Amino acid sequence: MWTTQETAVTALPRDHVWEAVRDLHTGELTYDGADRFELHGPFAVGTELTVTPDGQDPIRSRIEVLEEGRSYADVTDLGDVRLTFRYDLDDDAAGTRVRYSLTIDGPAADAVAPELGPQISADFPESLAALLAEAERRAEQSRLDA
Repeated sequence: MWTTQETAVTALPRDHVWEAVRDLHTGELTYDGADRFELHGPFAVGTELTVTPDGQDPIRSRIEVLEEGRSYADVTDLGDVRLTFRYDLDDDAAGTRVRYSLTIDGPAADAVAPELGPQISADFPESLAALLAEAERRAEQSRLDA
């Protein structure tokens, strides 16, 4: 097994961050550089989705963890390797702590993950920063609209 994570803190409350995570993974939120998501059913554990990483071919994933307002994970099964992408949101004195992680497991993980993992996760800092920037932009727009 191989794993990595990126962590960031935002002043936004957890529900605002969760809305951005949820909307990204339902296909309702998109922005430059973001993966594209298409649900094939409800936003619920077990639902399959097509994920199209920016500039790459689409892959099929399945929602494995969905704890409203707290955690989301989808899994891509590539045969001998399984990729789990996960968001965990926790309250923090400054607002919300967000952990974005990738775990690679399966029979071939030890052989391929040391090279594959860093390739996949190289953009995690920028990806998480862009998601939080979108959450902040949406929160500000909501405040102005009120």
